[in-house]
Order: sequence, then structure tokens, then C-alpha cells
Amino acid sequence: MSHDNLKLKHYLCSMNSQADSNIRMSENIIIADADYIDSVAFDLIVNFERMINRPLSKADLSQWAVCVALDGGVRAGRNDVQVVLVHDEKHPKMENFAPSDYAHELHAQAFTDPRLGEFTLTSVACGKTISKEEYIENVVRTLLEHKEVRRIMVIPDGNGDAWARLRRLLHGADDDNKRITLFAMQPMEGGNFRQELLGYALMSALGIKADEIK
Repeated sequence: MSHDNLKLKHYLCSMNSQADSNIRMSENIIIADADYIDSVAFDLIVNFERMINRPLSKADLSQWAVCVALDGGVRAGRNDVQVVLVHDEKHPKMENFAPSDYAHELHAQAFTDPRLGEFTLTSVACGKTISKEEYIENVVRTLLEHKEVRRIMVIPDGNGDAWARLRRLLHGADDDNKRITLFAMQPMEGGNFRQELLGYALMSALGIKADEIK
């Protein structure tokens, strides 16, 4: 799916810096540290261009979101998937994804995947008042309290303590009807959640084919 399929869609919901209100609940919610996935995409581009001996385009954000949703348990149907991109307020755009500009191309946008349904994008800038790690933690804590949320997919910064913090938070999660999946670039310490490798979704978004890396 091309990012050109993204279309403007007005939503009354917005996620403020306190992560405490106006969250439009959905059965399926992806929340990602956008700075982290952007940096990982850069590393993959540099390494795989050398490996497969061809240039790579920027990662297709819609394709990445669809792959994450599939890995997180979303199956074919008329689904509603919310995608929350959390980024440092100093970064107005992603450097290695398309589309990339948070304010003008990503926030309050939506696209429809023919297999999985509608994906809605929200971007949240964090800075002095709350860190990205705190924001993501607060959102996950809120989502755990809502029974209508069935699948939570989280991509934390893999370079800090975000994983450990989420692991502690999820230790007490006792809703058997929720499927919670954390994504990382390598197997991490387990807990009361599922794990998936982030690299597969990013490679698909970059257009890297399996037969190119055999």
C-alpha cells in the first residue's frame, strides 16, 4: 500500500500531553516511539543497501502499520486501528519514513487497507512537561482500564529503560481478553505480554524482499 493512500480525516479526538483524556478508544491500538523506529529504519537502510546492492526508498508508513497490526493479532475484516506516533517536540518530521511531517502529513490522517480496514494516525509531541517514555506508559495504563480495547501493540525505545518500565507495568495486567504485544529488534526479557520482532515490519515497509537476503 502506498502512502499516497493516506487521506485527510477529521477526528474530534486528540491525545494531549497528559495522556488522560480524549483518547478515541478502539479495539486495536498501536503506540510507537516514532523517533526510535525512525532511527532503526535508518540503520536498516544503510546496512541493507550494502547487502542487496541497490538503493532503498524511505519506509512506507502505511505498510509498516499494517504489518505491525498483523503481528499484533489483527485479522482480516472491517477493523478500526488507531496508530499513535510519539515523538520529541524537537523533531517535526521523520527522516526515514514517507509520509513524514507530523503536523502536516500524519496527524489526524487516515488510510484504508483492503484487508484490515481503517487506520487512523495521531502524532503526539513530548518534551519538557512529559517524556516519551512516561507518555507511552500513561497511555498503556489507560488502555488497560478500557474493556473495549482488545489489542495493544507497543513499540518502545529499545535503547533505554522503556522496555523494563512497560514490563513492570504489565506485570499486573489481568484482562484475559486483551492481547498485548511489545515489539523490539531482538528478543527481550519476557513478561505478561507477547513479543514480536520489529525488523520484519520495517523490512516490509522498506520493500526488502525475502529472496534478496537469502
